Amino acid sequence: MKEDRKDIPETMEWEKRLSDLWASIDDHSEEEFLTRMEQLTAEIPADSAVAVFERAASLDSTSHSDLAVPLYRQALELGLHGERRRRAVIQMASSLRNIGKASESVALLTAEREAESSDLDDAVCAFLALALVDTGREREAVSLALAALSRHMTRYQRSLANYAQLLISGP
Repeated sequence: MKEDRKDIPETMEWEKRLSDLWASIDDHSEEEFLTRMEQLTAEIPADSAVAVFERAASLDSTSHSDLAVPLYRQALELGLHGERRRRAVIQMASSLRNIGKASESVALLTAEREAESSDLDDAVCAFLALALVDTGREREAVSLALAALSRHMTRYQRSLANYAQLLISGP
């Protein structure tokens, strides 16, 4: 099923309430936050990719990576798209790393890095660097992190990018 924005009643209002809930996560106990998320996502069809993704993210954000992974997979299978699709890949890869599946995380994020470009590129690189460390590929992780960081520096961008490349290619 493709994600259909028509399945969310009053989309702007629902998204606002969702945003408000996420902004207040630290004001709630874990149980209360998860209950509120369940109530909010119950307002839209259960097979909505958006509902499944938001449930996954709420579990992930409350340290239930093992429960979040299957829901991220389901949300992607249901046709999640746009920024939420990319977030689901990043978040699922992070959760996979957290549950000891760093190699799968590396594979997902490597593919995601090559798939598209967006304002989440650096997040993809950051989580890929973490997964690379967990797979024993520390030099590659540092290179990736430094290359991402170099794009944000006001000086030394070229030097840092070159050093990042040297870490993986040698002198």
